[in-house]
Amino acid sequence: MRCEECREALSARLDGEAEPVSPDEHLTSCAECRAWFAGAERLRRAMLLRPAPPVPDLTAAILERTPAPSGEHWGRRIALAVVAIGQLGLAFAQLLGTAHAGVHLDHESGAWNLAVGVGLLTAALLPRTAGGQLPLLTGFVGVLLVLSAGDLTAGRVTPARLATHLLVVLGLALLYAVHRDHRDRGAPRPAATAGDGVATSGSTVDAPAPGRPRSRPFRRQVHGRHAA
Repeated sequence: MRCEECREALSARLDGEAEPVSPDEHLTSCAECRAWFAGAERLRRAMLLRPAPPVPDLTAAILERTPAPSGEHWGRRIALAVVAIGQLGLAFAQLLGTAHAGVHLDHESGAWNLAVGVGLLTAALLPRTAGGQLPLLTGFVGVLLVLSAGDLTAGRVTPARLATHLLVVLGLALLYAVHRDHRDRGAPRPAATAGDGVATSGSTVDAPAPGRPRSRPFRRQVHGRHAA
């Protein structure tokens, strides 16, 4: 048996494959093949049982760059719930205390105040719904303030009646505060990209591998009949 055949059979033995021929007889008489087989066994054990490379502890760096979690801001939500309950009380007072010719107008106003109170209470319980109410309530409060200022100047309304509008104004301010506190909660942060200049060991950004030629654009050959 030649040394090449013996080493091929020994390689198959190391890989757990069927040996084409038995190399044991040649192995006992060939010192070079025994040395080669011993080195191959050491190399195989080194590849299978090599120690894991040291990994740096990045806990401190990660915690340093991680923003601290924001608080729940329960105070603002509780205040918004209190304003909502006050708005609901005002609405029920309008709906149940109307006994004059403008009863339908008062019912309409009371129904609107009731809807505002329900919306504010919902935002206090479910802060993610606060943003959907902001455009409507902001428009209502803006128009109400302009008209109230004109009515007060003309003497068509008393300051006591205008004081009832403070609830909805305060509710709008608290609604915006609650929305601002919860609008970014749960949103994923943008990951670092190749343009950020951040190099990571596990980066998967496409880059030309060492020794691999770059792809060249396809160039159409010019035939003789098309050449000038």
